[in-house]
Amino acid sequence: MKIKVRDVPPRAVWALEQAGVHPLLARLFASRGVSASDELDDGLARLLPPATLKGAAQAATLLADAMAAGKKLCIVADYDCDGATACAVGLRGLRLLGAQHVGYLVPDRVVDGYGLTPPIARRVKDSGADVLITVDNGIASVEGVAEARALGLQVLVTDHHLPAATAEGAIALPDADVIVNPNQPGCRFESKSMAGVGVMFYVLMALRAELRARGAFAGQSEPRLDSLLPLVALGTVADVVKLDANNRRLVAQGLKRVRAGSLPAGMAALFGAAGRKAPVATTFDFGFALGPRINAAGRLADMTLGIECLLTDDAGRADELARTLDAINRQRRDIEGDMREQAMVLADRLTATVAGDRTTDATQIEATPPAALCVYDASFHEGVVGIVASRLKDRLHRPTFVFAASGAPGREHELKGSGRSITGFHLRDALDLVAKRHPGVLLRFGGHAMAAGCTIDASQLAVFDAALRQVASEWLDAATLTRRIETDGPLAPEYRRIELVETLHREVWGQGFAPPTFSEEVDVISQRLVGEKHLALKLRHQGEPVDGIWFGHTDPLPARVKLAFRLDADEWQGVRKVKFFVEGAELPSNG
Repeated sequence: MKIKVRDVPPRAVWALEQAGVHPLLARLFASRGVSASDELDDGLARLLPPATLKGAAQAATLLADAMAAGKKLCIVADYDCDGATACAVGLRGLRLLGAQHVGYLVPDRVVDGYGLTPPIARRVKDSGADVLITVDNGIASVEGVAEARALGLQVLVTDHHLPAATAEGAIALPDADVIVNPNQPGCRFESKSMAGVGVMFYVLMALRAELRARGAFAGQSEPRLDSLLPLVALGTVADVVKLDANNRRLVAQGLKRVRAGSLPAGMAALFGAAGRKAPVATTFDFGFALGPRINAAGRLADMTLGIECLLTDDAGRADELARTLDAINRQRRDIEGDMREQAMVLADRLTATVAGDRTTDATQIEATPPAALCVYDASFHEGVVGIVASRLKDRLHRPTFVFAASGAPGREHELKGSGRSITGFHLRDALDLVAKRHPGVLLRFGGHAMAAGCTIDASQLAVFDAALRQVASEWLDAATLTRRIETDGPLAPEYRRIELVETLHREVWGQGFAPPTFSEEVDVISQRLVGEKHLALKLRHQGEPVDGIWFGHTDPLPARVKLAFRLDADEWQGVRKVKFFVEGAELPSNG
């Protein structure tokens, strides 16, 4: 692993410091592209206007007309945290704005697959709905939208994913009544990274403006939509979208309300179930405490549980659902742990095989993984393959696919795979190339640069594995295959304080706006294993002792080593101290 220090533009740092920004924050913000203090203004007035989001005004008209006519609305959600929060935001927001008949339907990951399919459209029609609204899906559901329209349903697609492509490479948009998606052709909305929940929130803002223009709020106070921002923040962080300026504002506004105690009962209950504290909530809590508990429902059970938890205003019911979600998440962690261990055994075999292919001298075998990894075991659970792929990718720094047998009736011969990638390897484009070189191997596929999914016939696994490796060997070089971690360089000793840790935690960090990670050489005073899988450290930093922990790492460190680490606070018997959470180490080439 190589540690790289981010470039820090001195003029930007100076400008931020002159505007009153803390010197350390000024350095951190400048290295992440912030050049002026007004970019740090997280006020709602600074949000991009809904008018610039293509389709938002037309969606508002469609919904306002439907509400006026007493039509029944049905939201079709996705089964991850973004989809769940988008569904909850849609239901709560539409009801706030006066909708009398609004329900939802969420597909089953195993039975229904992803997105709005023709069978889902028929179920919506059978429910008595007149208008179908997708959240966090639908842009690639050409057949499902066509079926819904054929059944007489009006269709509003709200999504943030990329459109599908035809065999000739042209963009294939569904024939919906209205599409709202910042990534559709012709949309000039600046935030292309908005999550599905953010898109739905923008539709609601446009709808409120349309209802205002129609005089719907004459003589009464206008409904406030800011109560939805905690859910918007949760879904945005959990979906790991890039935290550009607009997304950071949405998240910051949601965090402020959570810390002030203005959050839905279900979110409050999830904080309790996770052992976290809402008054000091951070983006870490959204991404690693609340998000996984909601996602677990979609992976192993029914996402209805997660959506109902976010919808209820009854504290007792919320607590019951949160405890259920916590139990499902514990089960998910157990399954994931077993799968991860088995997947690592399979990956190690692949590594040994590749190394053995390179030399006949066993003493010269280098344990280097192949350029891409593809693992499968009959015991794998399809709801957890994505997490395991992510863990393998992080550990081995290779594009990775993990497959499980499909649990859908009549599709037992199919394998469903989830992939995660590394910088420099566009996973969806790689799948497209595999499909062109080996027609028929991929039954279905889709995704983005860093994450993608596909379905293959079980008999084609070896073909897919070889084809993916071939593409990886062509696209990736030694530099790309070397794991790098970007850091903010050395930490001045005066910043190693609890107050500074709290200051950092109050800021919005996440994908594309990385949390602060520092790096420098330290002395390792002592080290020991805890829980058989974590390395507890006593370090000397700038002449002063400090505790450290490296989660998931068991190999001992040399007496002096260059570490990449985050700052956190450790409390023992009422005393709080700064602790280093190690992210990586740059070791000599000889180990």
